[in-house]
Amino acid sequence: MTTARFAPGPLRVGDRVQITDPKGRLHTVTLVPGSVFHSHRGGIDHDDIIGLADGSIVLNAVGLEHLVLRPLLHDFVMSMPRGAAIIYPKDAQAILGLADVFPGSRVVEAGVGSGALSLWLLRALAGDGHLYSFERRDEFAEVARANVETFFGYTPENWTLTVGDLSATLPGVVGAQGADRIILDMLAPWECVNDVADALVPGGVVVVYVATVTQLSRVVEALRASGRFTHPAASETMVRTWHVEGLAVRPDHRMVAHTGFLASARLLSPGTVLPEKKRRASKSEFSDDDVEAWTPGALGERTASDKSTRKRVRLATENARLATDGLSAPSQPEAP
Repeated sequence: MTTARFAPGPLRVGDRVQITDPKGRLHTVTLVPGSVFHSHRGGIDHDDIIGLADGSIVLNAVGLEHLVLRPLLHDFVMSMPRGAAIIYPKDAQAILGLADVFPGSRVVEAGVGSGALSLWLLRALAGDGHLYSFERRDEFAEVARANVETFFGYTPENWTLTVGDLSATLPGVVGAQGADRIILDMLAPWECVNDVADALVPGGVVVVYVATVTQLSRVVEALRASGRFTHPAASETMVRTWHVEGLAVRPDHRMVAHTGFLASARLLSPGTVLPEKKRRASKSEFSDDDVEAWTPGALGERTASDKSTRKRVRLATENARLATDGLSAPSQPEAP
């Protein structure tokens, strides 16, 4: 069923819109009656946008044309307030494919960060199944909740957000074999391998997102050593855009290259022993010094300052308030 937030038609009070200026710069705002979008080249009254058809041109105070569109999920994720670093759309899309998330599935994600992956997962579930999100930090959970409310205009009924350590809270929230898919975006995911295995159904998929090669090595070896999963697969996704104008066709000078690695595996049925995989000779052994280099402290978790985080929480919460208020506001007349 189409919700008010994604229903086609004129731009409404509370909608998030993407304004593109003549130089291609993007600005995302929430439509509020009587408000004005200000730029250094003149303002645009929100009232001039409300009621227009999606994909319209509006003039600013000095007559410059601006394109107005409802942002796609990709656009929203890249412009929303962040409490923690997000999983970029290119990786989120790869995760959806690797995990084979489908409507009706029961999905676990940890940690939730700023809610970017939560949005992709909730969209893929299409109002069915359930998403269980886990986050250790209260302030990050607040930003994630506000971003989800801003995008949908409400809190999805099939979403549970739990604040706490995954190992301590997962059994009580999900239970044994209570998840079809589990996605980990954590500093030390190898510490939760057995908890993940207990929560997954046989044949269920685990996908792990990590930033460094040392984390990738540690988590793959932990999955392998548990004896409870298929042989892990590891990959990274890079996107290179192209400049195309007439016969001037070439790769862009800049690209979104490495953001993180993905490791995935499937849970074996109880008692199953996976046949040994034939490999070429390699360094499969590691010393105590190697393990020490993999510890969370050595990896160096980067966090935003408390002041910056509080500001992002306020911004995300205000966006959510405007979005949810907009859905309950009187409907706007359709554009002629």
